[in-house]
Amino acid sequence: MVKHQHKKAKTSQPELRDRSFSFDSFNFRALILIIVGFLIYSNSFFNEYALDDGIVIEKNDYVQQGFRGIPKILSTDAYESYYRQMNAKQQLSGGRYRPLSIVTFAMEQQLRGSKEKADPKTELSTLRHIVNVIFYILSIVALFYFLLFYVFKKQPDVAFLAAFIFLIHPLHTEVVANVKSRDEILSFLFIILTFISVFRYRENKKTSTLLLGLFFYFLALLSKEYAITLVVLIPMILYILKEDTFVKSIISSIPFFIVAFIYIAIRFKIVGKGATAENTDVLNNPYMFATGPEKWATKIEVLNHYLRLLFFPHPLSSDYSFSTIPYTNFSNPMVYVSIIIHVCMVGATIVLFFKRNIIAFALAFYLLHLALVCNLFFDVGATMGERLVYHSSFGFVICIALGINWIINKTSIETRKPVLIGIAMLLLIPAGYAVIKRNAEWKNDNTLFITDAETVPNSALVNGNAGKAYVDLSELPENKAREHELLTKAIEHLNRAITVHTQYVNGYLNLGVCYFKLKDYDKAKVYWDKAKEIFPNNSLC
Repeated sequence: MVKHQHKKAKTSQPELRDRSFSFDSFNFRALILIIVGFLIYSNSFFNEYALDDGIVIEKNDYVQQGFRGIPKILSTDAYESYYRQMNAKQQLSGGRYRPLSIVTFAMEQQLRGSKEKADPKTELSTLRHIVNVIFYILSIVALFYFLLFYVFKKQPDVAFLAAFIFLIHPLHTEVVANVKSRDEILSFLFIILTFISVFRYRENKKTSTLLLGLFFYFLALLSKEYAITLVVLIPMILYILKEDTFVKSIISSIPFFIVAFIYIAIRFKIVGKGATAENTDVLNNPYMFATGPEKWATKIEVLNHYLRLLFFPHPLSSDYSFSTIPYTNFSNPMVYVSIIIHVCMVGATIVLFFKRNIIAFALAFYLLHLALVCNLFFDVGATMGERLVYHSSFGFVICIALGINWIINKTSIETRKPVLIGIAMLLLIPAGYAVIKRNAEWKNDNTLFITDAETVPNSALVNGNAGKAYVDLSELPENKAREHELLTKAIEHLNRAITVHTQYVNGYLNLGVCYFKLKDYDKAKVYWDKAKEIFPNNSLC
């Protein structure tokens, strides 16, 4: 069993508390997490690029330059290279300053060098998928360490269950299988390492430990903006677990406040406010066609979609843009259900915080990260996304793990371990199957969008991309006999896309390609002229 000696807590080092390799030890359970992680994600290793990997990695001039491109990566918006190539201005409100993951892509590009004999795209994409899985599993081990030695010292089963559920949750497949989403993984990893350093510093009072924690925090911020929530979460968890006074917990967090301020200043200097004018493309401004009440009602109702996917992650989609989730209004009772649920969560967070209950931290972690992406406070340019709830899911799994542990504790002492193992297996079998299946669907753009077009048939973007996928398949030599069939399927999806979104340029461009291949040159010209009318500066028009 993990031993806790409260009298020595101030001087003992957490890594020395449990060196055994029994079932209850950190080492054994961490090994289980590592093995399970590799088992369910290993089939993603040989995936290619998909979704935004192209604009963030393949078409990013600075990534392709390797080490030489790193200064530019650190000093520009994440999409600056893409905007320049498209002769377009900054399109996203707030800009995107997330250089750390892009720096790692440039490093991988440099390491490829000139020795690579195989197809560089395939070989390099394999390396990047492997690195994603490694970082993901490292974050799970760090999470388990943090929970076991600092949060649930007297409840090791809760620590393991939370880490295990987080590891196998199918909602995380987008983050792991989509290389571009490494920013999410690194952000979460360095957030957890920051928490560990905060608690270690409280134990050993070493300046080096504090500096390491501040460094981890800065890396978390450079990974993605989510880490700004730690200006609330660090003093909060110190108040709850270390039983500091509220004032002392704030004072202890001041060095992290300073790092956050420095990051904000750097970010503002580099990307400024981002796009300030309203985006005229509904794919990046999903509520453009909604009335004022419809905007608010739909944004509130979307919160229910996140909760549903956390409890029951099926079906999954790479896209939830216009018009996957239809606009709603305040006559919809589910809007009020969402309001009641989330107001109750906020209320419970406040009440439990003053009772120093760890559930308050879990709820705050969920709500604060959700607040950054739900469009109620900041425009994120997307209705919702599975990757966007990645951080919030940590708060969710803590609550679920506590609930499961409560059930386990209702059984006799002798049966608790078998019950724990049984529950873990019952969760692993369906979740593992869903993860492995979804990894395969992330193989490349073709498999992803053709699959998702069935899941979200009203998405203009997914239908447009599915149409392009069928066009690409029609060009393969082995599909020559099926060319007409594949082009017909492409036209079906592309027509659906431009019906949903009448200004969808790529839809018209690809429809022109389809009809050109079918030798209907008049129709091809009609669609290409329409694309040029909508976007005259597009080099492809």
